[in-house]
Amino acid sequence: MDLSALKTELDGLKIEDNPALVQQKSRDFYWYSPVLKRQLDHVTGDMIVSPKSEAEVIRVLAACHRHGVPVTPRGTGTGNYGQAMPLSGGVVLNLADMNRIVSISRGRVVCEAGAVVADIDKASREHSGQELRLHPSTASTASIGGFIAGGSGGVGSINWGGLRDFGNVIRLRVVTMEAEPRVLELTGEDLHKVTHAYGTNGIITEVEMPLTAAYDWVDVIVGFDDFAAAARYGNALACQDGILTKEIAPISAPVPHLYFKRHQKFLREGQSVCVVMVAEQSLDAFLAFTRRIGGDVVFNGATIADRKGLPPAYELAWNHTTLRALRVDPSITYLQVLYPFPNQLELANRMDRMFPGELFSHLEFVRFDGNITCFGLPLVKFTTEERLDEIMRLHEENGCPIFNAHRYTLEEGGMKQTDDIQLAFKREADPQGLLNPGKMIAWENPDYDYKSGRTFLFKGLQQAR
Repeated sequence: MDLSALKTELDGLKIEDNPALVQQKSRDFYWYSPVLKRQLDHVTGDMIVSPKSEAEVIRVLAACHRHGVPVTPRGTGTGNYGQAMPLSGGVVLNLADMNRIVSISRGRVVCEAGAVVADIDKASREHSGQELRLHPSTASTASIGGFIAGGSGGVGSINWGGLRDFGNVIRLRVVTMEAEPRVLELTGEDLHKVTHAYGTNGIITEVEMPLTAAYDWVDVIVGFDDFAAAARYGNALACQDGILTKEIAPISAPVPHLYFKRHQKFLREGQSVCVVMVAEQSLDAFLAFTRRIGGDVVFNGATIADRKGLPPAYELAWNHTTLRALRVDPSITYLQVLYPFPNQLELANRMDRMFPGELFSHLEFVRFDGNITCFGLPLVKFTTEERLDEIMRLHEENGCPIFNAHRYTLEEGGMKQTDDIQLAFKREADPQGLLNPGKMIAWENPDYDYKSGRTFLFKGLQQAR
């Protein structure tokens, strides 16, 4: 790996090799997990290259291929699992400067991979009263390419499902890692080759996303005496076909009062809540439904005159719930769970009761394979890695699949099996294995036993045992 020769060859591009700045850009929110913090704290790249165009991306990939230098793509670093951390050093390809919104038309937007999600929504609203179907809770800083490469769903999933569902991405433009990089246009089922692949098998340079009608969303918090009531309410609201919502998140006490500091004056101790985004035209129906169910509207954004300093509702939900807890209590970590339809409420309540004082439930209602169900992002008081593994094992044994947020590989964070489509595409698009090494077990160790219960440690991380 001849970095000096590479740097000479890339003269004229935006390059940063100051060790402190390189380390800063080599990190994401991996520290949400105490396991990943231990394993990845020392990880850093050797230089940051920030291309401004697809042509510059091609130039970087061709040069890195010639010199055998690994390349790890990065958006704005809002991921939680080390997706954008360079396990083998080399070049961190910072795509933040490729942030142009190319075109907006009826039902679609085309933009470069580094475009910030909130900027896309703002431009789409101003252009034609449209918005993205889905966005992460980090919309104000997350890039659209990073969301597609590392995310799975988010705000809006109650209506539209997940990013990998057909139709939620229209087209991707991807550059391969070969001696002469190719530019591929992927649509339809070919999109699954690179969506949620952490940039292990191609660099996304341009995206085309579907748009939907934009509404004036009203933030509401509904209070309940216990988590089971909040969960029942969230499930019932999600099933109301005539009430348009964008976010429904039941969260158990003591989390809201302890950790939602800017909303604390609206909340009482011991109160579980459901955080909701409801379309303005549905607000009266929503309030009537809530009265019938017996919920207590403790915060109604439509009646609050001074919203200064209050974050939007979606910044209380999804991974922001964990972030707000961590700012107050560094011992907190979290899980990612699916409570399968049709038993989602029974399963969520069972898990809530199983770990009193140790696990605090947080649900996100979504549309999953056409049915209303919920994912869980429960907060956990971390004690030991062994206990964390035991809590996850007990979820699995009780029929609640875990998407392991304490692993940095594609497979361990997903369904614990090889994605043959993504593996085949990596063989074609990155034959030397230089793109984001260490994140795809199927490439690094095809014989790995996913049932072993052991953490896969990439060769560069063996020292972190």
